[in-house]
Amino acid sequence: MHMADALLSPAVGGVMTAVSAVAIGYAVKKIAGDKLDEKKIPMMGVMGAFVFAGQMINFTIPGTGSSGHIGGGILLAALLGPFPALLTLASVLLIQCLFFADGGLLAYGCNVFNMGITACFLAYHLIFKPLVKKGINEKTLTIASIAAVLIGLQVGAFSVVLETLLSGVTELPFGAFILLMQPIHLAIGLVEGIVTAAVLCYVHRVRPELLDSTVEGAKIPTAVPMKTILISFLVLTVIVGGVLSIFASAYPDGLEWSMEGVAGTTELEREGPVYDAVNSVVETTAFMPDYGFAHDAEGSALGTAAAGIIGSIITVLLAGGIGFIIHRVRTYRVRERNAAA
Repeated sequence: MHMADALLSPAVGGVMTAVSAVAIGYAVKKIAGDKLDEKKIPMMGVMGAFVFAGQMINFTIPGTGSSGHIGGGILLAALLGPFPALLTLASVLLIQCLFFADGGLLAYGCNVFNMGITACFLAYHLIFKPLVKKGINEKTLTIASIAAVLIGLQVGAFSVVLETLLSGVTELPFGAFILLMQPIHLAIGLVEGIVTAAVLCYVHRVRPELLDSTVEGAKIPTAVPMKTILISFLVLTVIVGGVLSIFASAYPDGLEWSMEGVAGTTELEREGPVYDAVNSVVETTAFMPDYGFAHDAEGSALGTAAAGIIGSIITVLLAGGIGFIIHRVRTYRVRERNAAA
């Protein structure tokens, strides 16, 4: 559901960038205020990489000619907490935009809002957390995962339609566009909900303290080892990004499919200095556009696998690095205050 720049006016893109920037800033403030467990810092990097790799796997929606991929917001929020989850997903989306030309730079704020804020803040707090708070088990995890992903994705899909409407994109009339966007993302959400439930149930079996700490807002006990869960997801990330990504569906995703059904094309064109500027930036930074080697029009399997591995490594470094820096700054400030006292 990555939006391209052509779906937005500069005004809407700018406003949504500001909205997402405020949300990201608020998340940083909450984490800096002791809302990040030190044991979850490496999890930010590893789970960010896992979501990056997972988003490369487009799965076919039977009977539609469309495909979808996971968003990962609920999965990250359940494992890390909503604030670290938003920073992690924002890192994933930034890497996809700048290095792989997936999602526009003008549309970055919209993508963070549609895929991150709606899931990590809205659906997690209103749906997922209340459903699992009375007791975490495989049944409640499955129900909560599916329900939260479905609601979050429906809100995100509606936001896409609303943003195009406010941008004056006449090629995508509100009524016709929403009649395609909502049902297809309902189907995509069902699949993502099942995948999310399966992953969380695995974590609950291997390291239940991770889920318990997030729901209760507590820290993971010092004696609880994280090595097994970290290695497991690193291995899964390599398999998903470096191998399974090669077999991703070639069908257009839910957004592109809906656009094609309404406008007869999966890509729209916009001209103007703002569009030229943001396109120039992405053309300069995207060293593997469309998740393949540059100038490889056919998209080789080797290029896709390399993009999956390289993107995952960059995500580990960026998302994990952000968590580490915030933690170090917080620790330094606490020491300074204690010394002054």
